[in-house]
Amino acid sequence: MVPGSTSRRVPHVAILFGPTAVGKSELLSHLFESDLSSSFELISADSMQVYRHMDIGTAKPPAEERARFAHHLVDIAEPSEQFNAGRFVNEAQRIIPAILSRGKLPLVAGGTAFYVTNLVHGLPDTPPVDPAVRERLRAQERDEGRAALYRLLQRCDPGAASRIPSNDRYRVMRALEVFQSTGRSVYSYAWPRTPRTDMRFLLLGLDRPREELYRRIDDRVSAMFRAGLVREVVSLVDRGYGPADPGMKGIGYRELLEMRGTCETLADVRERISQSTRRYAKRQLTFFRSVPGVRWFAPAEVSAIRDQLQRFAHLGAADEASTEPGGGRDASEGDPGCAESP
Repeated sequence: MVPGSTSRRVPHVAILFGPTAVGKSELLSHLFESDLSSSFELISADSMQVYRHMDIGTAKPPAEERARFAHHLVDIAEPSEQFNAGRFVNEAQRIIPAILSRGKLPLVAGGTAFYVTNLVHGLPDTPPVDPAVRERLRAQERDEGRAALYRLLQRCDPGAASRIPSNDRYRVMRALEVFQSTGRSVYSYAWPRTPRTDMRFLLLGLDRPREELYRRIDDRVSAMFRAGLVREVVSLVDRGYGPADPGMKGIGYRELLEMRGTCETLADVRERISQSTRRYAKRQLTFFRSVPGVRWFAPAEVSAIRDQLQRFAHLGAADEASTEPGGGRDASEGDPGCAESP
């Protein structure tokens, strides 16, 4: 807060989400061709685009587009790393103040519903990691292997073990850390169900008619194969990545890895990838439809969406001005047309 001011700025964060292949990337490209590029920076909320070396199967924006306007949280992890909602929220909370300090507003865009809702609601109040416990568990992992840690979790916290896949190293380790530090299950710490109050959100959702969306999914999968998805997977295997690595469990990569040693043709695998993607899109829409306070648009409504974002940017700037000496309006006051946290 600026010295001498009498009100606290509430950071404004715009969020644009929708199912896979709905047209988020095309829309963002159109939006950032306008003067929005001077008002916003993009934070990706895509659980697969965080991974390096995985461009085609993740529908990652091309390098020239990422150079044209800022894309945060793209290409920041190796496929062998676990990247989850907790890490996303922590990274986003680190980046948001930096964007604001440059006089811009954050625009979070993506289709990973759990990332979006956890940013809006905040993470559970789990205890901090005890470094000694973590080091002891890592030493046990080095000596006995990952499977031994999962067996330990099954013994001490069977409820958590039943909810965490045995090959999810991050979550297994975290559950053990919490239990050994506190004697409580990690799942005994409730996830927040009400929106956080330290940020203000504009929630914009994208949707299309179901048949149209599914047709776009099929077209996208075919385009990925033409662009070299098979070569990309072979390249990743040559780098040493395999089915056990978190990044390689993504749709498209998983199906191609499973093809090895079977009688499946590439046409069979392509259809399986399309099917998996259609099912995923259906789950995304079901989840997003349950989020209150969303303003829904067709991706073609570029002007209407741009107007929403420009208005939100002006309100954010007005809140910033109100924290200066002599500013009259408190940032927590409501504004007509500005979506509160859902």
